[in-house]
Amino acid sequence: MSDSVALLDTHLAGLAAALLPYREAAARLGQWGGELAWRLAHGGRLLIAGNGGSAAEAQHLAAELVGKLRGDRVPLSAIALTADSSAVSAIGNDFGFEEVFARQVRAHGRADDILLLLSTSGRSANLIGAARAATELSLRCWAFTGPAPNPLAEVCTDVLAVPSPDPQVVQELHLVSAHVLCEYVEAALPTVLGAGAYGPSTAGVPARSYPTPSVQVPQVPAPPAGVGAGDDPGGTP
Repeated sequence: MSDSVALLDTHLAGLAAALLPYREAAARLGQWGGELAWRLAHGGRLLIAGNGGSAAEAQHLAAELVGKLRGDRVPLSAIALTADSSAVSAIGNDFGFEEVFARQVRAHGRADDILLLLSTSGRSANLIGAARAATELSLRCWAFTGPAPNPLAEVCTDVLAVPSPDPQVVQELHLVSAHVLCEYVEAALPTVLGAGAYGPSTAGVPARSYPTPSVQVPQVPAPPAGVGAGDDPGGTP
């Protein structure tokens, strides 16, 4: 067996070993998708942040929600806090790198918003600071992390912790989680918004038919009482 094939097999073996326990952890994505659809449909936003490769995944998720995953539908408000290089560098320069996300949460976060943080280690100080800022503002705060317990999981409302010791596998399953979360959001939208969710999104555009996502629509929860809308390979650990 060549070295290149051995490397591939080793990586795929690690991914395969994580899939069954990940499936159990990822069961919460249906509930998250229903709640996120409800909040986005009622004027809330999703703020997303991560470092390094997780920053790229934060932007990927925001793009899927503002654009679309499958069928055309109403655009949804999602902001990747990693994308504004001027804000990130200015805040880092003036207030320190640990504040680059927390300060943006304080600027953009509103009571109907959700903050989603991505970290393979769960130890990134700037993400922990962002979670604490979200709590101060009564945002709901979720995280994708590696194995729990970890410091980020402890300060978030809810966590999807990928049970793998390999940061690459964790990050790959975070991307799967982002896609599945979008699937659940798009599946829940017709329940939240009615037929208009997959109707024309621009005035004057002729009506078209839009495919319904092939995902079971989860029960869409109302916001919890008293809750307002509360490191990675290639980056900071």
